[in-house]
Amino acid sequence: MRDRGNESGTGLASFRRYTWWAVPGTNVFVLVLFTGAWIVDRDVPPWPRALCAVALAAEAVALVVLLNGRLAGGGQTPGHDPGAAWFAAATAAAFVLAACPLALRNYGLWPMAPSMLVAVTATYLDTRRRWWLIAAATLLAAVPGGAVSLAAGDGRAVYAALFPVGMFVFVIWTMVGPLWAWDVAGRLDEARRLAAELAVRDERLRFAADLHDIQGHHLQVIALKSELAARLADVDPARAAAEMREVQGLATDAIRDTRAVVQGYRRTTLDDEIANATRVLASAGIDARTTLVPAALTDPTRHLLGLVMREATTNVLRHSRARHATVDYRVSDGLARLRVSNDGAFEPPGVPSGTGLRTLTERLRAAGGSLTWTHDGERFEVSACLPDGHPAPDLEAR
Repeated sequence: MRDRGNESGTGLASFRRYTWWAVPGTNVFVLVLFTGAWIVDRDVPPWPRALCAVALAAEAVALVVLLNGRLAGGGQTPGHDPGAAWFAAATAAAFVLAACPLALRNYGLWPMAPSMLVAVTATYLDTRRRWWLIAAATLLAAVPGGAVSLAAGDGRAVYAALFPVGMFVFVIWTMVGPLWAWDVAGRLDEARRLAAELAVRDERLRFAADLHDIQGHHLQVIALKSELAARLADVDPARAAAEMREVQGLATDAIRDTRAVVQGYRRTTLDDEIANATRVLASAGIDARTTLVPAALTDPTRHLLGLVMREATTNVLRHSRARHATVDYRVSDGLARLRVSNDGAFEPPGVPSGTGLRTLTERLRAAGGSLTWTHDGERFEVSACLPDGHPAPDLEAR
């Protein structure tokens, strides 16, 4: 089942609306229009008119329900789907809507409801069974009308046989085609979402690998020297004490190196974050355009803007289905300005803790700067401004 919430604010939501009107909306409207016109025709006997009126209502509702289920992401055979009762109702109604006009030798109307039923059924099948059904139904469509025309001797056998075949082909094409395009769009959107998640996980794995390399060596040596010191404790206390002092030194080195790795990951600079953001966004299929005007900044300013850049990148990946993003950085009038914007935003980030936008707003304000963001339709923009060289409090990432 496809998550409709994630479609909000993206082209997929608009495509869903288009597909709905192009498939259930248009086909049901055509069915009701032409069959309804035949039902109200005074030349049609009363009994088929009443029977077809009930069948038309049932067919219209059943088609809408089944096609809505298909658009929601269902792909099972209707007989095994929770909508099996609707499929049975559509089949019975289609039989009535075909039999009554055919009995009155209306060769143009009778194939309309059956062709829609075949098309709906085909959309629930896998590719092989779908094309077998379409081919068989299209070929068999020539039989009922041709047989009735030959039996009646009305001289319309060619029309009665070929017109239903053409209608089957047309209706199936107009219904299966848009739903196939919808399926492709859904798979592409899912692949893009997975690419964004993989980009974030790759970054986490990089940090984990760095931490493992630093700590693994130190811990291995500490374990060996501790084991040696334990064996020497009784036979050579002096050497055991020397080994333990080395263990202490190794532990101190491990703590220092671990802090250096974590500090390098958390206390980053703007240049590093912009380069990393471009790589991560590109790997997620997002066209990132950067406009950079190089300028010398103090370390606290570069660090804070780097945190803003990192948070903005995270928001693009987690809170949008962006296709394009822009990064603009420049220094003017003694102020360092960073602006990150993207399309495809479907919800405000609103992260309440950690290095979220709300926390960063307070930190930039304490440093004499400002951080604002706007969410206008599908567009989200983060703007940060800091005076270069302004004294700042402890800027260690929280």
